[in-house]
Amino acid sequence: MTHAPAAARALLVSVLAVAALLTTAGCMADGREVPLPLPEGVSQPPPPPPSPSASSAASATERPAASSPPSLSEAQLREALITEADLGEPWMTSRGAATWRDGLLKATTDRPDCRRLLDALYTEELFGTPAGPRATATLDDTYNDAQLRYQVAAYPPADVDRVLDWLGTLPERCERFEATATRAGAQLVEVTRLPIPEAGDARSALRLRMTGGSSGGVRTALTVDLAAVRVGEDTLVLTNAGLGAVLPEITQAVTRLGADRLEEVARQGRVRV
Repeated sequence: MTHAPAAARALLVSVLAVAALLTTAGCMADGREVPLPLPEGVSQPPPPPPSPSASSAASATERPAASSPPSLSEAQLREALITEADLGEPWMTSRGAATWRDGLLKATTDRPDCRRLLDALYTEELFGTPAGPRATATLDDTYNDAQLRYQVAAYPPADVDRVLDWLGTLPERCERFEATATRAGAQLVEVTRLPIPEAGDARSALRLRMTGGSSGGVRTALTVDLAAVRVGEDTLVLTNAGLGAVLPEITQAVTRLGADRLEEVARQGRVRV
């Protein structure tokens, strides 16, 4: 059956199309005009000198704001979540934690950076505990038996950027290593880069593949996509994982859609203040 990959590709295309429309609408809402091209040989006339009042207004605009924009509330963060209504079939609200989480992700290795990655995937605390509210959605793919976990919260941007930079080094530092799962024993882990759309202010993504035995003695292969995007003061973290087919198109599409939605919710929140 091939309808699931086709659906994922269609979702990615539609998300990019919607994002383009949102960008165009945002420019129109801001009142910005795009100048028409001049005929060949005709130069653009110089702009008139600014009036004293305009110069004063520009100077006031350039002054730093007295305070940073307010953080999003828990209700606003929930508005930014990706839900089953966005993805449609075969995605549905999760019925609980996947069995492979404790069976395979609860693992350790003697390589510090790689152990830190495994710990972050298991605890789902890539950036630590946020100072404010956090909203989370967990969805199950009933066709491929994958689980998608999506969360948004506010963290200090500088701290987020440092973690994103660190994630970008892991495909080299942890390209291939051995780990020991608490229940399943020896595992071979491989980490590769995962391309994601240009979204938000900073971003990073990777794909982890863990192969070895399970607690039942059966050979398994767990795939985990991890993506994170900072949008201003807020950050989204997405994991898409499972023992079956984990489609990178889904990870890429949800990352782009989530970043656009978080940016829009933050913009509306600032307008209402």
